Amino acid sequence: MQDEYRTVARAGVHETEVNRSRFLCALAPAATEQEAQDFIAGVRKEHPDASHHCFAYVIGADAAVQKASDDGEPGGTAGVPMLQMLLRRDMRYVVAVVTRYYGGVKLGAGGLIRAYGGAVGEALDTLGTLTRRRFRLATVTVDHQRAGKVENDLRSTGRTVRDVRYGEAVTIEIGLPDADVEAFRGWLADVTAGTAVLELGGEAYGDA
Repeated sequence: MQDEYRTVARAGVHETEVNRSRFLCALAPAATEQEAQDFIAGVRKEHPDASHHCFAYVIGADAAVQKASDDGEPGGTAGVPMLQMLLRRDMRYVVAVVTRYYGGVKLGAGGLIRAYGGAVGEALDTLGTLTRRRFRLATVTVDHQRAGKVENDLRSTGRTVRDVRYGEAVTIEIGLPDADVEAFRGWLADVTAGTAVLELGGEAYGDA
């Protein structure tokens, strides 16, 4: 698994103009390929009279799914430069659709490649990106007496506290970088006099 990846901070649209052609780049986070395709369909519906709707998306922290479409532009001049821009920026779980309204001036292959790739790059700059890091899910079970201090210490040291449940004991769910697990185990034993139980779960990604 990748240790980290970047994704778009929010969905949004950024417009650029090149030689009287309007290029509207719509970006959105997409957890699955179906989500990406639904987003593309939504943009097509919103701009039914546009000349082209070229798209690219990258799904998976390891970029396992990559798709691009020129949607009628000359082969390799739209979807591929869009995809290359996403990959160059380490973007994952993201979909980009560039809607073009033709302005009457032909841009040529080089011009199209720059326009489509550039539209994605500018949209990423405008909308912003987030870094997500891989971490290990872990559960700390501790008695009520010590739970408050443990939870406060976790939060004050910047740990990701995902959930706190109160029962016979208190269960605190956290996210830990793999490299920190052993040091954390030692810290937990110290602050709870060895009474807390640490259980490690699966892996997930969270905001860095």
